[in-house]
Amino acid sequence: MTKIYKVGDVVTGKVTGIQPYGAFVSLDEHTQGLVHISEITYGYVKEVGEFLTVGEEVDVKILEIDDEAGKISLSIRELHEKPVVPKKEDKPRKTLQARVDEHDVEGFNTLKEKLSEWIKKSI
Repeated sequence: MTKIYKVGDVVTGKVTGIQPYGAFVSLDEHTQGLVHISEITYGYVKEVGEFLTVGEEVDVKILEIDDEAGKISLSIRELHEKPVVPKKEDKPRKTLQARVDEHDVEGFNTLKEKLSEWIKKSI
């Protein structure tokens, strides 16, 4: 079955079926493999049908061959460069004093200082 193919080969195949978990690709008349949904493209894929259609010819890379189970794992995304995601710029951190000043305008008071005020308010 897979004697002519080996891991790492890049071949052209035809999409023969689409499932929620991926797409089946025919490599020749006797050999078929699966492109898992996570191997279609970089990023999130909600629907396989948004990226592939039955009958479409695609280039795929062979990731794994399981002769015992008769399965071939394929990838389309391995043929493309991983997109560069710009790194978020670090914001300068505020000092502890700046955060305290920002949230508590009055500052901290001890219980002893506030007790008489609270008693007056409660009466």
